[in-house]
Order: sequence, then C-alpha cells, then structure tokens
Amino acid sequence: MQSMRLPIQILARSLGISMKTRQRLDYRDKLILAPMVRVGTLPMRLLALEMGADIVYTEELVDLKLIKSIRRPNAALGTVDFVDPSDGTIVFRTCAQETSRLVLQLGTSDPNRALAVGQLLQRDIAGLDINMGCPKEFSIKGGMGAALLSDPAKAALILRTLCSGLDIPVTCKIRILPDVAQTIDLVQQLAATGIAAIGIHARTRDERPQHPAHPEVLRAVAQAVDIPIIANGGSKSMHCHEDLRKFQADCGAASVMVARAAQINVSIFRKEGLLPMDELIERYLRLCVDYDNAPHNAKYCVQSILRELQETPRGKRFLQCQTLQQMCEIWQLGDYCRRRQRELRTLGNSGRAEVEPPEAQAKRQKLEEISSGDEYSNVICRNMPFLRSTYPSDNHLPKTQLYVHAAREGKSPPAYETQQCDKLFRSICSFDGQRFSSSFWEKNKKQAEQGAALVALLHLGQLEAQVLRDNGSLLN
Repeated sequence: MQSMRLPIQILARSLGISMKTRQRLDYRDKLILAPMVRVGTLPMRLLALEMGADIVYTEELVDLKLIKSIRRPNAALGTVDFVDPSDGTIVFRTCAQETSRLVLQLGTSDPNRALAVGQLLQRDIAGLDINMGCPKEFSIKGGMGAALLSDPAKAALILRTLCSGLDIPVTCKIRILPDVAQTIDLVQQLAATGIAAIGIHARTRDERPQHPAHPEVLRAVAQAVDIPIIANGGSKSMHCHEDLRKFQADCGAASVMVARAAQINVSIFRKEGLLPMDELIERYLRLCVDYDNAPHNAKYCVQSILRELQETPRGKRFLQCQTLQQMCEIWQLGDYCRRRQRELRTLGNSGRAEVEPPEAQAKRQKLEEISSGDEYSNVICRNMPFLRSTYPSDNHLPKTQLYVHAAREGKSPPAYETQQCDKLFRSICSFDGQRFSSSFWEKNKKQAEQGAALVALLHLGQLEAQVLRDNGSLLN
C-alpha cells in the first residue's frame, strides 16, 4: 500500500499546534503493539495500525540520546525526524498518520531529564511510557528498566513529575514481583501518581519467554486499582486475533499488549485472519521504502518474519542483501523502490534529515574525493555491490568467471588494485587495456575485488542471466 501524504497535518505539527486540541488517548479495550527494540520503528508501527492495532509503542529510547537530538520536519518524507547531531543518525522518526495513536517508551532514571524529553516530544506523540520492566543489563546498570522496581520512590517521583509537567497521558510498563501482595502494593503506589494506565508483563524480572505467564497475578492487580491494566507476556499462546482477546480476558485486563507474536506476524491484529507471509513482507518493505527506513533495521524485521525460512535458497539470498533495493528485488518491488528513490531525489534531500554532522560530512567528502581522483579517471564504473548468495559456488564468482574468460580469449589475467577509506574498500580491475570499478564501497578487500570484476563482466557481456536479474536494480 502506497503511503498517503497529509501535508495539512504535517504543517500543523511542524508549527507546534497545542496538544490541548488533540483528543486524549484512551487505554481501555485496546489492542497494542508492545515496545520492542529494533522492531518498533515507523514502518512496523504503521503496518500494525493498518492490521488493526489501536495503539503502537516505539522501541525503548533512552533519555540521554533523545535530549540532545534536534527536531527536524522532513518535507521529502512527510515525517518529523529527531536527529543525533553528532553523527546524523535518526534517533526517532514519526509521521502524522500515527500521531494520535503513538506512545513513546522512554528509558530513564532521572525525573528532570524525563520531563525535558517529554516536553521536547509531546507535540509529536499521544502518550509517554516509562520503561520499568526491562531486565537487560544495560538498562539495569543505568538505573533504568527493571532497576526501578527496586526503587518505588524514585519510580513514583519520575511519574509524578511527568504527570504534572506534560499535556499528554503518562504510563509505565513493569513486570510482576515474586509476591502477589507486593505487586499490588507497587501498582497502587504507581497508580497514585496520576498515570493514565499501567502495562504489566505477566512474568518476573528473572523469568524469560520459555517460562509460563501468570495471568492470575494480573487479575488480582486489576481488581485492586481503578486505572486500566494492559496485559503483556502472552505471545507464547497467541496464534490469531482471538488469542489476544482470550489472554486479555484471562488477565482481567482493560487492554492487551503484544510483542513477540506481532514481531513474527504483525497481521495477528487482523480480525479477518493472518496474512500470507509474502504479502506481509511486501507491505512492510513498501513502508520501508516510503519512509527511507535504515536497511539494517528492515533486514532485522524481515528476518523475524522469515524465521526458519532464512535457511531456504531465497532466505540465504536475502541474508546477503545490503540495501533496501536488493531486498525489494526479492519480493518483486524493485521498480517501486527505484521510482520512490527517484521521487525523493527530486525533492532535494533523498529523504534524509536536514542535518549532516561534521564527521559524516567529512567521510562523505573523503569518499567522493577518492572516487573522483586521478586513479579513477578513464575507469568504467557501475554501482554493483557483490552479493555472495547470487553465486552457487566459487566457480561462479565474478573473479573466477573473468579469469576463465581471459584464458579462453588468450588474454593476460586481470589485475586488481584496492583502496581503503576508514573501514570501506573499493577496487579497480585492469583487464585487456581497460579499467573497471564498482562505485559501491564494500566492507572488505575481497568483496571490493569481486565487485570490480562484476562490472568488467557486465561491460564484456559475460554476466549470467541470474546475476543480471539479481543485480538489475543497480544498473540504472
């Protein structure tokens, strides 16, 4: 599905229209996409909403990272980007289509930092959630996540500070404690701060997905407080839409939040039933293209959908992909990706945020200077990354094919010279009085040489049909 552009809404948000004009988020009787690291980025959140989710959470974002970010409306994509000025990376990206149903989960251990982040972000989100349940070492060492379960006073102070200082509803997400009475006491303390709801993972800090959930604890908690309880932790028993509501009922909760089951197949939110895997991936990749999603993030999410199918020939070919274009080719979206990228180029910034830090600018200029230097004069160049999965054996590798071609034609074998810039490599292949190179900078010397040989084979008309199909997106 091609994304819709809503320029009026985007303009309103970019001008900072008061949050008081927006309807306050209601946490009762909702199906919710849980916060998941590397999964809860913009394309997956939009797909979850399309599939029937009522509310979507971001992945956990740390206060120290957000507080130094710069807010930049991105006209090319129709998004608002929060950019790390030190390296130009996108810390958080959102758009008008999700604003009224988006909750940002924050990792924090300090009420003042949390408030500063909330004030920076509240025009672009519908709610702010504080992570008080993550058991990962990184969170706990920083006094965040599950560490706050051991310090209820600090947890309550953070929530009170936010509730009194923000215009949007505040929530938190916790895990149950080993004792039911202790869990009820903790939730009552947190509820008294003025929060709008509380998400509860039905396992303790030390339990993992293989351990059974404890819906009976959530039932007891729900009966002890007036605010909505959002049940989480039931993915192991969730295989279709009806299972979500069953877990909600078992927990006596106001709403249900889904993590792993949605990571595997986000169409679990559909009342009509699960979508076929390929259709799901196609829809997801279209959104990745529309919103210029980072290739490594898109790849991680598709891997979660493919699961054991990563071991199939198509799955192995996918694992070799380095760009969105290459991924799209596998699901017959190559033309769509090319059109969208051309469209973004005409808009000026190719969808990138309007912030380029000195370090990134210097690196880009260095690569451009090398590529335009004397060594690359009279070099035949094409943008052709080397994809190992395209070749069934070492005998089919570009360097081998070119070597065999040279022997068959009675010519001297090709020679290679390679340059390195930081941790990237680019090679020039000299053969039969001509020089060839791929303009794609590879991760190691061997791949760079294979890329250069690939360009030579293309120019000489020696590429196999399958290789041409797999690299067809790169020939324009």
